[in-house]
Amino acid sequence: MQIILLEKVANLGQLGDVVNVKNGFARNFLIPQGKAKRATESNLKEFEARRADLEAKQAAILADAKVRAEKLNEAVITIAQKAGVDGRLFGSVTNVDVAEAVTAFGVEIKRHEVRLPNGPFKAIGEYDIEIALHHDVVAPIKVVVVGEA
Repeated sequence: MQIILLEKVANLGQLGDVVNVKNGFARNFLIPQGKAKRATESNLKEFEARRADLEAKQAAILADAKVRAEKLNEAVITIAQKAGVDGRLFGSVTNVDVAEAVTAFGVEIKRHEVRLPNGPFKAIGEYDIEIALHHDVVAPIKVVVVGEA
């Protein structure tokens, strides 16, 4: 199916690109999320009329992500979790816990922006992770998991 991208989509294309994707990907993900439209003549004309607005909107989203990344750059976030005497946690620290701690730190993020490359943390210690605020903006942070009494 040919579609017009209404925003930058990772591994697919930039705003305004006309690309071929599988029907299910377009119908079930891209079109309902507002990331794309079918590439018909009327939609192409409508897109060209709205192109400046869409580019301005994407530029504002990118600028906001850069501002949030500046606040987060090299931040140290401490999360207290119950742990045993050997340093292993009762449970784990997931991306939801990290997102809540970063939001409490003062920067609003969502759980899907947290990148845990090795999965949830299961022991106390220091972990270097990345927060993907935008396709082009990634902020490195350090998470310190401490045991609580």
